[in-house]
Amino acid sequence: MRRSLMSAVIGACASFLTAGAFAQSPAPEVTLTRLDCGTGAPPADVGRFSDIFAHRGLVLQLVYSCYLIKHGDDYMVWDTGQPPSAGPLAPKVGLVEQLAQLQVKPEQVKFVGISHYHGDHTGQAGALPQATLLIGKGDWDVLTRPNPSPANPAPFAHWISGGGKVEPVPLDKDVFGDGTVVMLATPGHTPGHHSVLVKLQQMGYVLITGDLAHFRENYDTDGVPPFNTGRAESLASLDRAKKIVANTKATVIIQHDPRDVGKLPAFPGSAK
Repeated sequence: MRRSLMSAVIGACASFLTAGAFAQSPAPEVTLTRLDCGTGAPPADVGRFSDIFAHRGLVLQLVYSCYLIKHGDDYMVWDTGQPPSAGPLAPKVGLVEQLAQLQVKPEQVKFVGISHYHGDHTGQAGALPQATLLIGKGDWDVLTRPNPSPANPAPFAHWISGGGKVEPVPLDKDVFGDGTVVMLATPGHTPGHHSVLVKLQQMGYVLITGDLAHFRENYDTDGVPPFNTGRAESLASLDRAKKIVANTKATVIIQHDPRDVGKLPAFPGSAK
């Protein structure tokens, strides 16, 4: 009896010490760096982004941005921007070259997260063949069907052929398992559209929206472009995103709006 009691005490102490050591483990550093992933066209009328004619005559310049998320020793790239073949919209400096300026090699990128299948968000995905592809299941289903139109499967050929690891994401995904980087299901622009919520120690939560909206005025008025795949889903996703922003006090980054992209430090600086 005494020996059993002593063993129980020792076991309890060991469990307590293990739990204490785990609790004291430092949280991984999370940083967010904006990347220029295309050359913006001159300012133009953005009325085409509203199916209720809300923005006729509004002239804005849209940009192309993607992001590097550092989580401890791991890296994730969110969207990959325009391809080098995009003519005047092509990035002046490629994604791999920008990563090199941050001393990050392509093979160090653990995940490449794609908000949706449109070419201005996927153009340089093939430059990260060793990364696990995270993409909404609805979009992956379109890309892999016999007739993938209107999606272009070319940037994903490596993963579609089985050459790389892919994880179709049906709903939300806690990428690193600690709540610091969460892909949020925000369908409507495309069937599997996702945004990403990043928790930074100093800046707090940051919501990077993909194409949930293309500019502030459209976000503020719950605008739906006529080329979205689902109007009801678009409105529901906007409603969900705004409630998340309110509850987390998140900074919103609309990826095509330079006014929002400018909320983050200029490259090569990073938000922490």
